Amino acid sequence: MASASSSSRAVMLWLLPLATLTAIDANTHAQREARLKLSQQELKNGSAVYWRGGTSGGFQVLLLDEDRGRLLIGGKDHIYMLRSDSVDLPLSTVSWTADPSAVRHCLTIGKSFHDDCANFVRLLQSLNDTHIYACGTGAFRPQCAILSIQNKEALSLLPHTITSGLGKCPYSPKEPFTARLNDGEVYAGTSVDFMGTHAAIFRTSVGAPGRHLRTEAYDRNWLNVPEFVASVAIADTHNSDDDKIYFFFREAAVEAQQWDKRIYSRVARVCKNDVGGRRSLINRWTTFLKARLVCSVPGPSGVHTHFNRLEDVFVLKTKERQNPVLYGLFTTSSALFGGSAVCAFSMASIRAAFNGPYAHRDGPDHRWFEYKGRIPYPRPGACPSKTYDALHESTRDFPDEVVSFMRQHQLMWEAVLPVGGRPMFTRVNASHLLTSLVVDRPDIGDGTTVVLFLGTDDGKVLKVVTSETEEIVLEELHVFQSGAAIRSMKISSKKVRR
Repeated sequence: MASASSSSRAVMLWLLPLATLTAIDANTHAQREARLKLSQQELKNGSAVYWRGGTSGGFQVLLLDEDRGRLLIGGKDHIYMLRSDSVDLPLSTVSWTADPSAVRHCLTIGKSFHDDCANFVRLLQSLNDTHIYACGTGAFRPQCAILSIQNKEALSLLPHTITSGLGKCPYSPKEPFTARLNDGEVYAGTSVDFMGTHAAIFRTSVGAPGRHLRTEAYDRNWLNVPEFVASVAIADTHNSDDDKIYFFFREAAVEAQQWDKRIYSRVARVCKNDVGGRRSLINRWTTFLKARLVCSVPGPSGVHTHFNRLEDVFVLKTKERQNPVLYGLFTTSSALFGGSAVCAFSMASIRAAFNGPYAHRDGPDHRWFEYKGRIPYPRPGACPSKTYDALHESTRDFPDEVVSFMRQHQLMWEAVLPVGGRPMFTRVNASHLLTSLVVDRPDIGDGTTVVLFLGTDDGKVLKVVTSETEEIVLEELHVFQSGAAIRSMKISSKKVRR
């Protein structure tokens, strides 16, 4: 499933069977042209079904529920529910507009009536089999509500559930953000003001909007002008007290020199059972840590070509729920060349970075070093859990020295390197940049082959097969005639494996 940007006003569902793999030279990773190219008209006449959502458009978010055969689409002032196997007509449509007073205020601060001053739905998450949690920008006054699904086909908004969306949804429809609903709590990386100049990672409750936890405000060592990409809940051990929420984003690097505007990609994590500190870090995370994600091509003399801007993340589940494989799509901000790359990361390497040394800023020139001093107990950033610590049942029980250490040491010293030490797929100096990513692993027995579906900024989808020794561009599909960038995709694993 792919969606265009808000200007395209089109949603498309298609079936992409796995092609037969053909052996190629195992020693080459040279960039190749696609073996099969399909134009937008050929695709439309063949396997693709298109649905256009009237005049509202503004599609922002997709929620695919394969078990119940439904697809929800959040747009401008509307939420649509369709059958996942036939998207030609919506089963049900809900109108959810912004409050008129919010629209008037939005216009007075200089925003556009068509592009900003409406309720752009940015978050759709399942609460249970019959209820959906939704959040929208509300004409720069974020709001959230619960949707009810009756008789599997009737979608309705419950007006009495409408609450403030602060800390759950951004003010702007254009602002990058991420949110994840888990056990009745919303974990979100989003802005905290309508100007979009400050952002934080929040945890708020669906049932109790006043309760929240967040990163420290106005401290760039925690977050430094972040642009959020994705978030996911991952179990750490078989003990649920160790469960964590991971956030992926890019930000201005605090490690760089004062005038260096370098951008780094990050993975951060917080413990689900974090409740803040008792005397310090009250209503603040006491377990927030972040590390750098590196996706680079090794070069001569130790010089690396870095793809520094994280654009998308896909989590591929494995038989062990604690150890999914994380795939990141990166681009480069280099002025010398343009390109995109896909890197795979193991949870083992991510956990190793968070279990490794902390970064420390000290000295007369305030440079960053590896921290080699005494580390307090329990280890800062660890969850209160009997797995590692039987003495502390809550983060409010942590010793003051642990909380004090966490106020100054959010950054890990060692970066997270990709599987194999290099990208699994690159696209350099092409006519397009890659913008979105979904991944499937075919059942062919070798355990290393994966299929990448890569959206581009000119409305195409590339289907790429990669393994430890091969990369083959099988198909290039021209999805959108207008050439709008593909910003979001969902994959139907059930249909792919038919």
